[in-house]
Amino acid sequence: MIRELVFRHTAGSPPGLELVDLAALAERALRHGNDPYAPLRPAFHQLIAVRSGRIGVWVDFAAYEPGAGDWLWIRPGQVQRWGPGLTEADGVVVAFPPGFPDSATTAASVADPTFARGPISPAGPEAEGLRRALDHLRYEYDSSSQLPLEAHLRALRHLLAVLVERLTAACGSESGRAVPSETFRRFHRAVERDFAATRRVEDYAAALGYSRRTLTRATEAATGMSAKRYVDERVVLEAKRELAHGDLAVGAVAERLGFAGAGDFTKFFRQRTGATPTAFRRRARGA
Repeated sequence: MIRELVFRHTAGSPPGLELVDLAALAERALRHGNDPYAPLRPAFHQLIAVRSGRIGVWVDFAAYEPGAGDWLWIRPGQVQRWGPGLTEADGVVVAFPPGFPDSATTAASVADPTFARGPISPAGPEAEGLRRALDHLRYEYDSSSQLPLEAHLRALRHLLAVLVERLTAACGSESGRAVPSETFRRFHRAVERDFAATRRVEDYAAALGYSRRTLTRATEAATGMSAKRYVDERVVLEAKRELAHGDLAVGAVAERLGFAGAGDFTKFFRQRTGATPTAFRRRARGA
C-alpha cells in the first residue's frame, strides 16, 4: 500500500506553505511517523533546490541525483522515495498544497505531465532569478511577525507565484518546448480527473468542446506525444504505481483503472510496457 501524505504545516509557520531544509527533512518525516526512505505519495507540491552536495530520489520509477544548482519539482500524487545524501546535502524544499497559490499560479503549476519531468540545471540569469525568488520567499516566510497574518499570507502567495512562474519557464526552456497552451492545460486536468473512466480521446474532446485533432496538436506541442498516447501513458503510470507499491490483485487493479477485466488490462499493459502486470510487479519488487 502506498502511504498517502497530506500537507501539514509546522506550528508557528504560515498555514499553506512550508520551507524545510533538506538536512532536516528526514528527522521531520520520522517525527510525523513517516519513513522518508519508503515510497510515499504526497498530496502537495515540492520544489526542491539543491545548493551543495547531491541527493538521491526516486520519482515514479525514475532515479534522479540532483546536485548543486539543480531544481526538482515533485507534483501532488507522484510516488517518491528519498535515497542517499538527504541528510548531508544543503538545500531547501518548498512545499505547498494545490489550494494555497492563486488560481493563475495553480494553472501554471499543474500544466506539465506529472510523469515526465526530472531535475533541471538552470544557468546564468535564469539561475540567478530563481535564487533571488527563493531568497525573497524565505525572508518573508521567516518574517511572520512583521505583518498581520492575512497580509503575510498574501505576500507569500505573491512571492510563491514569482518562484513558480520562473521555475515553469526554466522547465520549458530546458525541455525546448513552448509553454503549454490553455487547450492542453484543460486536457491535462480532464485526464487527471477521468483517466480511470475513459481512455478515448473523443470523450475528452466532446467534454471540453474541442475536436480530437485540436487536442492532439496541443498535446504534441506540449509533450511531444499524441493525445491518445498521453492518456494511455497516464493509465500505465497509475497501473505501475498500484502494481509496484499496492496490495491489490491484478484483477482489482484492472477494475480500479476502468478495464472490463484482467485480460483486457493485461493486453493493454503488455502492449505498452512489454511486460505483463504480474511480471512487472515481480521485477519492481525485486522478486
